[in-house]
Amino acid sequence: MARTMRSDVRKKDTREKIALGGLIVKAGLRYEKRALLLGLLIDASRRIEDDDAERSRLMTIGTEALSHDNE
Repeated sequence: MARTMRSDVRKKDTREKIALGGLIVKAGLRYEKRALLLGLLIDASRRIEDDDAERSRLMTIGTEALSHDNE
């Protein structure tokens, strides 16, 4: 039973990573260097830490981009 639970956790983790990779592709950053991608994400994380306006601005951009998936 423990083996099945570990397998389920690994599968869930794998699906999550694949979905996150899909966001990189959707953003048009597929061919960028990993260090640049990580830098972008770290910078964004720092900028939204205590800035609700920036968080909201980026959320709007992301929501609009994701809404195109439903069209």
